[in-house]
Formats: sequence, structure tokens, C-alpha cells
Amino acid sequence: MEPKDYIVIKIEGEYATLKDVNTGDELFIAMALLPMDTDIGVKLHYENLEYTVL
Repeated sequence: MEPKDYIVIKIEGEYATLKDVNTGDELFIAMALLPMDTDIGVKLHYENLEYTVL
């Protein structure tokens, strides 16, 4: 799977909605899979099955 960049657009309880920077597609994902610094507006990079804060 190719690397992707996302922006966190919404957090509801234990889940976050991410928006793909390139395509605009949205992804609904558990907060437990994201870095501790994740908050609304944070940019994330996904590569090798891991999310990191940009």
C-alpha cells in the first residue's frame, strides 16, 4: 500500500474521521490506532501500517 497523508477533521469519542489530502476521501478509524498527539486539524502520514504526526 502506498503512503498517504491525512488531516483529522472530526473526533467523536473513541473514533476519528480522517480526510485524505490528495483525494478528499474520508476514513473512520479508532483513536487507539493513531498517535497520542492526534487532535482535530493535525496532519498524519500513513506508511508501513503506521500513522505518524507530520
